[in-house]
Amino acid sequence: MNQRLLDLYSHVSVHATADLEHEAAVELLLLVMTSDHHISDAEIDEIRHISDDSGWESDTFSFDQYLGQAMAKVRQAQANHTVEALLDDIDERVANHLLRAALFSAARDVAGADHEIDAEEQGLLGQIAARFG
Repeated sequence: MNQRLLDLYSHVSVHATADLEHEAAVELLLLVMTSDHHISDAEIDEIRHISDDSGWESDTFSFDQYLGQAMAKVRQAQANHTVEALLDDIDERVANHLLRAALFSAARDVAGADHEIDAEEQGLLGQIAARFG
């Protein structure tokens, strides 16, 4: 295979991996937001702000386009009591050590966006800190 084709496939692979990580990060942040069974505009805005500031928006990934799919995945995990399995899945998809390190801080920012952190959010933040902190 010639070098130009290898470079092209390498570029596609990098974007695909990054998109999977960004999807996982959005799912994690939505999980934090919904853990108290209360969704606020401030929390959604915080997640959108994190996505924008982190440079996740690209030709292949958009927070606004992924929001519905991610929310459905999070709600299904909560309804089926499979949040731990979702956390395992998110953990497996986030390989970038810088993103892993930033996830706990981002999760804490989302939890505090509505100025209330209840026991359920606190428990989930503890799990996130153990995995990503």
